[in-house]
Formats: sequence, C-alpha cells, structure tokens
Amino acid sequence: MANALLYYLIVINILTFAVYGIDKWKAKQGSWRISEATLLMLAVIGGTIGALLGMQVWRHKTMHKKFKYGLPLILLAQIALIYLISNN
Repeated sequence: MANALLYYLIVINILTFAVYGIDKWKAKQGSWRISEATLLMLAVIGGTIGALLGMQVWRHKTMHKKFKYGLPLILLAQIALIYLISNN
C-alpha cells in the first residue's frame, strides 16, 4: 500500500508540474487555457509539490493570491493529514 501511494504521488506531481508548464506555454501563445480550478484540483489530489515547483520554474501563477497562499496551505493540510493517519 505504501509503495502504491508513493508511486501515485510521484506520478501526480510530475503530471501537475507538466500541466503548469503547458498552461504557461498556452498563455504565451494566447490559446485555450487550463482552468484555475483544474490547476488547484491537481494540487488537492496530491500534486502540491509539482504545482509549487511549476509555479517557480515556469514563473506561472506566482502573483495570484489563491495560488501564492493557497498551495502552501494545501500542502500544510496534506502534511497534517499524513501525520494524523500515520499516528493512528
């Protein structure tokens, strides 16, 4: 079970990082964009590290408050959840 969770987290974070890069590229091209709700949902389902890295590497969504402050809060909530689950 722990291995499956680890593999899931690796995959979802790589995917999230790539999606942030794709959205940044689309923004520069002026084409159809990935919704902010989708970007945030990828973080909520485990891709927070990928989202934070994507923000920094691609310089994407760094000035949006819901990303600038929301992603670290999501990460803290995920860490707290892992802590609570692992101590029970």
